[in-house]
Amino acid sequence: MATTTNLRTYAEFYIRGLTEGFISAAEVIKWADEVIVAEAKTEDWMLDISTSSEDDRMGVLHHLHAVAGVVDEAALAALLAAKQ
Repeated sequence: MATTTNLRTYAEFYIRGLTEGFISAAEVIKWADEVIVAEAKTEDWMLDISTSSEDDRMGVLHHLHAVAGVVDEAALAALLAAKQ
């Protein structure tokens, strides 16, 4: 996880990944676990995703929409390009 990319941008990456099928709910849950460890303050969405079932893709997707902030379009494009 790059430190220069904000959490909202990562959330948008995972939203696109889940909806387009190139990311699994398990990968998003793993990311949320890493965010909980790395961040100074734990937010509700982090816990909601972290405790979600790997079978609940729609629930994970829903919780990703709760991540506050502004998407860095350039960073998002780089993340998407790296996944191709």
